[in-house]
This record gives sequence, structure tokens and C-alpha cells, in this order.
Amino acid sequence: MLLVYTYKVTPRLTYIMRHIFTKMLLIDISITTKVEDFIAHKGPKITYTKQPLQSEFFIKSHELLFDQGISDVEINIHKWDGIPSFFPTNDKCAIPFDIFAASFYLLSRYEEYLPHVKDEHGRFPVEESLAFQQGFLEIPVVDLWVKKLKEALQEKFPEINFPKKSYNQTSIMDIAVAYAYLKKGFVRTMGGTLLDLLNLRLKKLVERYLVLLRFRRDPYDFFDDVTLLHKKYKVPAIFFFLMADYSTYDKNISVINPTFRSLVKSVADYSIVSLMASYKSLSDLTTLKKERKRLINFINRPVKRVRQRFNRLNIPDAYRLMVDAGFNEDYSMGYTGKTGFRAGTCSPFYFYDISFEEQIPIQINSFCIQYTALYKFKNISQVEEKIIELSNRIREVDGDFNIVFSNEVLNLNERNAWKELYVNYLKMSAKNDIEE
Repeated sequence: MLLVYTYKVTPRLTYIMRHIFTKMLLIDISITTKVEDFIAHKGPKITYTKQPLQSEFFIKSHELLFDQGISDVEINIHKWDGIPSFFPTNDKCAIPFDIFAASFYLLSRYEEYLPHVKDEHGRFPVEESLAFQQGFLEIPVVDLWVKKLKEALQEKFPEINFPKKSYNQTSIMDIAVAYAYLKKGFVRTMGGTLLDLLNLRLKKLVERYLVLLRFRRDPYDFFDDVTLLHKKYKVPAIFFFLMADYSTYDKNISVINPTFRSLVKSVADYSIVSLMASYKSLSDLTTLKKERKRLINFINRPVKRVRQRFNRLNIPDAYRLMVDAGFNEDYSMGYTGKTGFRAGTCSPFYFYDISFEEQIPIQINSFCIQYTALYKFKNISQVEEKIIELSNRIREVDGDFNIVFSNEVLNLNERNAWKELYVNYLKMSAKNDIEE
């Protein structure tokens, strides 16, 4: 067991210490404010204070973990063996910056509580983030810091046994619209036909009626093919189905359609199925609960995972709403239009609510790539290079490589560049599983 001495135990300090040592390094810790207990301890120990007690493993503390609420925090970026860091310390310290305060700043999404102008969907803009502005958005800095902390601790305390973590790769599937043309109903089908004619989209018009007359498969109907691919390459997938009523931003086929119900049940037989929360449900607990209950009734099993439509997150309220609705895992932490690590990490973490100064029981599973962020690349080879680059960075720290795809872009019925890209992505992974 590792003993941590500090002058004051706070909820923030307890949260980040447990996350780094217990969840990431997989070792037991104890925190004390008693000097005599620290001196008497014969095992590995560190101090997290303003001044060292002796010549121990010492990290000088920043005020962030001892504060409450939000304040204007000064941040200057420094490099630690080439890795961006902030909250620098001094030469007496085993680590040249306050790794605990810096990690808390990123994981708590401290910057998202600060004043900022939201985008058209009410989201925190990537351009406002410290990581984007300082050029480390595509680096899982928290995981790299913890890896180097582990190396420093091993050098100081060779008796510590750090269990081995493993790299995991998961496909996150957005199913906002199950079918492009099928099961839309007469009114929506006629409306789509008229729009195709008015906009001279003749190719799409022909495709629409070839699908409706069953001469061609619906381009969004990739479910059998993707299931076979995941079985072949042993990569787990989580399918997030939209269970919303029809609205401006939510345009799936009707949730009472028997074909849709059958589709969701069949996918749940082979993969994990969870909820894509509707646009409205971000601020409406009743709607979120209703959508979750619909999915539970479809698949006859618990639904504990959720993704927000368009990755909309109003921190911290969105996470409290998810917990109140019965969820304990979220997969919305990432940026729609940029690749990278929104919270600076590729490891799962529990959310800390600064407004109440407490950890709440929902695990955040970040993604570093969403398919919408890949449209900016000129060709598929550049996309593949980016995927490999980020995968290698995550492998280096034995993290979780979560990438968001959609049936709207993966037309697996035909040979195309996206299908080839997806197959190559699946080949990158060794076998790994998610607990049901």
C-alpha cells in the first residue's frame, strides 16, 4: 500500500488520488494528514504538500485541489520530457509539475465551467479548450503523465508491484436513422421523393425506389454485415439506437414500427445495445427516462450506457440527468469535428461535479475519433494514417481506443473506401471484450 501525506483531505484530492493510483495504476493507497503516521510508515510513501518533510518522494501541491468552486486559474504550458504539462513545481520535487491538480483540471472539465460562447447546438467549442489552443489535443497527456509517474515510483520504490493494464479497442455505433428509405411511411417517402425531384437528385431518386421495390438493400442496412465483421475480428461494438419521437433533429423511423423493434432486438442478440439520447432529452429528465424505458422494453435487459445526440453535453447538468435517469456510463466525451482527447485521457473515469464538489456515479468513456471529424481529410489513406497514429499513442499507455462510426457512413453492402477503412481498423485490434 502507498501512503500519501497531505495537509488537508478534500473531495477533489480524494477523487484524483483514487483515480490515478487505484483506477489507473491499480494499487492501493491511504491518505493521511498525520505526520507521525507518515514517519512511522515503512512502506512506499509520498508527500503532497507545500514543503517536503524529509527527503521523501515529494510533489509540491497547487491550490486547485484545496479550493472550492470555479476561479480564474493561471496556466502556463511547460514540457516534461517533451510532454506538455502545467502547474510547474521546483527542483525539490520528484515530478516537475503538480500532476494531481493538472489531471483534475482536465478530467473535471474545469474549463467548461468557465465563461464561453457555445456553438449552435449548445456545445463547448473545441477552439475554447486548453488542449486545442496549446496543441496537445491529440495527446492523451493524463495517461502519459501517469505512466511517467509510475516509472518514477518504480525507481524510488522497486518493491511496488504494478498490475498490467491492457489496450482495448471498441467500435461505437451511432444509429440515429436505422434505414435511409425503408419504413418511413407514406408521407415521409413522398416528401423525400419531391425533394429529390426538386433538387434534381436523380441518382438518389432511382436508389430510393430500387430499395422500396426490394431490388436493392437499403444503404443504411449494414447490421448483418457489421455483426459478421466484428465476430471475425473479435472487436466489441456498442450500438446506440435513437428511441426518440420524431422532431427537427431526431428523424429515425417510428419507434412503434415492428420492423424497427425486431431490428433492435436482433442486434442485441449479438452486441451491446444502448441508448442514443434525443436532442430534447439533454434537459428533460422525463423524456430521457421514457426513451430508456422504451429500449429496455425492446431488448428485455438493463440499459446502463448512453450517448448524447450530437455529443451535446451541458456540464455538469447533463451528467446528473443521466444518473437520475438510471445510467452509469456515458460515451459522449469527445469532439464532433476534431480528433483528439477532450478530457486529456484515453482511460475511463468517473465524473466529478465541481458545483457540488463530489464524484457522481457515472463513468465517462471518452472517444478520440468520430467519423464526422474524418471528412476534412483529403483521402482515405490520410484518414487511415490518423487512426493508426492515435491508436499507437493509446497503445503506448494501454488505454481504450474508442472510435465512433455510423450506419449512415459505413455502407457495407458495397465495396467502397469507407468499408475498406473500417475493415483495416478492425484488423488493428487484438481480442478484447466488454462486460455486458
